[in-house]
Amino acid sequence: MIRDRDIIITSLQSWDIGIGSNCKDIAKEFAKNNRVLYVNSPLDRVSKWKDRNRPDVKKRLDVINGREEDLVQTGDNLWTLYPRTTLESVSRLPSDWLFDRLNRLNNRRFARQILSAVERLKFNDYILFNDGNMFRGLYLKEFLRPRLSVYYYRDNFMAMDFWKVQGPRIQPALMAKSDLVLANSEFLAREAMHYNPWTFFVGQGFDHRLYNKETVRLTPPDIASISGPIIGYTGALLALRLDPEIISLVAREHPEWSVVLIGPEDETFIKSDLHLLPNIHFLGSKKPEELPAYIDRFNVAFNPQVLNEVTRGNYPRKIDEYLALGKPVVATHTDAMAMFSPFVYLAKDKEEVPLLIARALEENSPGRESQRIGFALSHTWENNVAEIYRTIEQRMNEPVTGN
Repeated sequence: MIRDRDIIITSLQSWDIGIGSNCKDIAKEFAKNNRVLYVNSPLDRVSKWKDRNRPDVKKRLDVINGREEDLVQTGDNLWTLYPRTTLESVSRLPSDWLFDRLNRLNNRRFARQILSAVERLKFNDYILFNDGNMFRGLYLKEFLRPRLSVYYYRDNFMAMDFWKVQGPRIQPALMAKSDLVLANSEFLAREAMHYNPWTFFVGQGFDHRLYNKETVRLTPPDIASISGPIIGYTGALLALRLDPEIISLVAREHPEWSVVLIGPEDETFIKSDLHLLPNIHFLGSKKPEELPAYIDRFNVAFNPQVLNEVTRGNYPRKIDEYLALGKPVVATHTDAMAMFSPFVYLAKDKEEVPLLIARALEENSPGRESQRIGFALSHTWENNVAEIYRTIEQRMNEPVTGN
């Protein structure tokens, strides 16, 4: 257990992101026994002009112009920082020399804002926890001089176009110079091990208090009118991660099933023929606290992921949320999903998905529901952060180099 320490978190996901966030949940857990500074993403020059009417950009402009406070307490032992600076937009610069020059300048500006907050909060001997912030965090170890620097690797960023120009060069460099690398899937841990021997798989958590069958009371009216069996999905409907063909196959082969999709759609899903199938129901975005009542109505929950480099090592926390409510789960087989195999039906191809859903409907029982719930409860944020603490303590007991 790490207690009574100061922890600085910098993340790709800002506190005001508006959706569920691994790093925000980890920060809340850290703050139960430590003081935590959560640093939001600074404004960059392109966003300052292009997205100036977006609420989060307006908020940062107000902070920069002194109309709002930059340091805000958001909970016991927990503060968020909105940096009073604008960074250069360098992510896709093809020139390594120019990128390195401007990115070091960005890191210096970013670090100056963090150090200002550190001084006001009287933080000392702090741990730096970097959640995938590879460009803005490349030089923070040098500028902030933390007691320990941790890189949290939770997604295969290199499979996304945004990171492909400089990411393949910068992320390994940051992993190598970090004192500790933590990954939320075994696949990502194996990748990171190539760059830093102090790499550990720590798994992931979920909010077991929210996803609790005993606390679900009312059925939302927009799903109450849908006839069963209901095959459901919650989360963003993104073609980068989900396969519309699997969803179409399930609906077409079994018109007696209702396929319920809950979450915002990207352009591919908005324009897809899925909207033409009468037994597919798009219910739109819901607040996180509303989701358990919807999942409780599912007869089977599914995660029809497309197979690609993004999903291969991705730990989908929705699986734990489904299991915590006792639901049978059918998902695409990926490297990261292997750990769920005793409790989740894993499909090796598209054609197997409807077959496994039918099997899941037939085999479900109170005993199986209890087993799923028990397994999910081993993946709480408390357990996840306890594992993070264990690795930090282990690393702190070893010499830390100044690379």
